[in-house]
Amino acid sequence: MRSFVAILAIVALMVSVSASAEQPREVSLGSLEAEIARLLVEEDAELGRFYAARDHRLAWAEHQQVAAFAEALQTLEGDGLDPRDYRADRLVAEHRQLHEAGAAMAEQARFDLQTSTLLLTALRHLQRGRLDPRRVDPQWEIPVAPAQLDLESISRAVDGQRFEQVFGEARPAYAPYERLRSGLARYRNIERVGGWPMLPEEPRVLRQGDVDEAVGRLRERLAMEGELEVMAAYPGAFPGAELETPDPRRFDAPLEAAVKRFQRRHLLEADGIVGPQTRTALNVPVAARIDQIRLNLERARWLLNGLPEAFVLVDIAGYRLSYFRPNGEIWRSRIVVGQPYRRTPSLRSEITHMTVNPTWTVPPTILREDVLPAIRRDPSYLQRQNMRVLSPSGQRLDPWQIDWWNPGNVMIRQDPGPHNALGQVVIRFPNDHLVYLHDTPAQGLFAREQRAFSSGCIRVQGVLEFAQLLIDDTGSDQNMRALTASGQTRNVPLAIPMPVILHYWTVHPGEDGQLVFRPDIYARDGDLLRALNRPLAL
Repeated sequence: MRSFVAILAIVALMVSVSASAEQPREVSLGSLEAEIARLLVEEDAELGRFYAARDHRLAWAEHQQVAAFAEALQTLEGDGLDPRDYRADRLVAEHRQLHEAGAAMAEQARFDLQTSTLLLTALRHLQRGRLDPRRVDPQWEIPVAPAQLDLESISRAVDGQRFEQVFGEARPAYAPYERLRSGLARYRNIERVGGWPMLPEEPRVLRQGDVDEAVGRLRERLAMEGELEVMAAYPGAFPGAELETPDPRRFDAPLEAAVKRFQRRHLLEADGIVGPQTRTALNVPVAARIDQIRLNLERARWLLNGLPEAFVLVDIAGYRLSYFRPNGEIWRSRIVVGQPYRRTPSLRSEITHMTVNPTWTVPPTILREDVLPAIRRDPSYLQRQNMRVLSPSGQRLDPWQIDWWNPGNVMIRQDPGPHNALGQVVIRFPNDHLVYLHDTPAQGLFAREQRAFSSGCIRVQGVLEFAQLLIDDTGSDQNMRALTASGQTRNVPLAIPMPVILHYWTVHPGEDGQLVFRPDIYARDGDLLRALNRPLAL
């Protein structure tokens, strides 16, 4: 009997010890959840919704989770972001230190919230950009939509340690973005092997037939970007030329073709001659090209999310227009944009109508800076340009009765015709800058590689074809050629407005995947790079 009682006592003691061993863990877990809920009062609503989706459970209890997240954060370098901004280099050590030191519940809960904040911040930056474009560019007028994060899905990804998956889902799902990322990786590889050689700074140009030590450096420089490899892939493309020249110092036909290709990728006149402009572009360090790609990845994140199915994209620094049609086709054309001191703005609007055979009322800035000086030099300028002088109420005035040194409040309007500055068609969309897309009598400017010649509006090559496509695709029933042939000025509305975006990129993937580097005509890259390099404050 005594032995039976002893056995019962031992069993009771074991149950008691087991219960007492489990109880602290249950209390601790419940207390941590309560602590998280308490701290969330001081945090933003999005973080609160994230933890509500988890019933306020810890997100980062396991060391393996934190390590996997820190490793995934390192991949943000491929997006031009700095993993250190998200504490990728410190998270694992901080988590280990908390647990080894037996940190208080408040510290554990605070670490959990901070790490979740880092995750949501990284996802927002991948989806919409690290910076607010309105703070970087005071003239920015494209609406910035807030990031849309699926918090329940993100919570499940945290539990399953699928961080690279949620990063991939947050990135803009457009081919140009992926090509920029691939280009960034390629140029970073070039930097790791020491970069490319610099050509000597000298006034003499290099051209086909030259034999010079600098030609060898040029050959090596172009090979670093794959230009000569591209040429070598087409045997027979240069009859009579040796693809493997016995003298690397000789400037031969394949090298000239490689130079032309380089020039086209940098919007330089493709003459195959290495003059001052080409030498300057060749001597841009690879680190500077990496920075240029990084900041254009940021510009892509600002724009490449939630785009409409059909829209018109005006690439300002690239001097081109792309119309993404409802049927999936893309119509492209060359454009002329504003000069550096009369910049074409970045904005988003909708094309509502067109004006056929337009008159042109000279804007105040152009009147003051261009037209008035021309009239003062030659009063017959108005007649030659088919311009009339009007009062503010629209009454026609005699130009010979006006003191052009003090003309007062007059308007100058150019009648329709072959010399009209707007050509035959104007494509209009509401905006505060009074800019629009239009035709031009100066068709020769489209042959230039760099085309910043306008006063802010955008001249479009082949604008009649473009206008007809807009009419056809939006359900209107008009014939643009017949309308222009009539000579009458009239407005033609679109049945459905067409979204239009004016944006600025100084790097863009070409059709072959190669990166095209454009001159920063409006000097916008510097401010953006400085802002992007500024450490993130979290």
